Amino acid sequence: MKILVIEDDQKTASFLEKGFKEAGMVVDVCRDGLDGLDLALTQNYQAAVLDLMLPGLDGLSIIEQMRLEDIKTPVIILSAKHTVDDRIAGLQKGGDDYMVKPFSFTELLVRVQALVRRSSGQSTATETTTKLSLADLELDPWKREARRGGEIIPLHAREFTLLEYLMRNRRRVVSKTSILENVYDYSFDPQTNVVDVLVCRLRAKIDKGFDSKLLHTVRGMGYVLKPESE
Repeated sequence: MKILVIEDDQKTASFLEKGFKEAGMVVDVCRDGLDGLDLALTQNYQAAVLDLMLPGLDGLSIIEQMRLEDIKTPVIILSAKHTVDDRIAGLQKGGDDYMVKPFSFTELLVRVQALVRRSSGQSTATETTTKLSLADLELDPWKREARRGGEIIPLHAREFTLLEYLMRNRRRVVSKTSILENVYDYSFDPQTNVVDVLVCRLRAKIDKGFDSKLLHTVRGMGYVLKPESE
């Protein structure tokens, strides 16, 4: 899941970035309204969290322009402005939710996840709509839980993010570059073997002890998640 954060306060922005990344999300952080609008209009995000009082362009104008351009990314307003009129204005401009600072990050995370579920047509009442599966491997993005053969697989945040990315692209070869962009949020080659190491760790957890291997290396191209029989 990729999130856009538009927040000019350095401490708040860093806190949000750290929290979302620990939850296994890819995060773009912008501290200027104009730059934030440019990202919102040109990049694909599952959700956006923004302040109202921003340099360059205020948050309400960002939301208004997004909706005029038919950008349907769910937006949560996170602001110190707390009156009923402030909340009404934010929702009328196209915001999907409104939280007042100071805030609970856990509550914010749950609200972001709920908005993404609704925007993608998923329902918390129907468990099967939220799960991803391949052979006997099953992943629930909302519970942050992975199982194979019915047994829970303990995964660190980055391992879970990689598995979710591979599951959403199952049976398709994904390159190291795409993993760097979608799992590590790198838009450049760090000249390290971080992807190889992460894939190796994940493979050990989802394939070790099973006769059928699911995570395969495609030489010169990348990796693919699929049953051996295919």
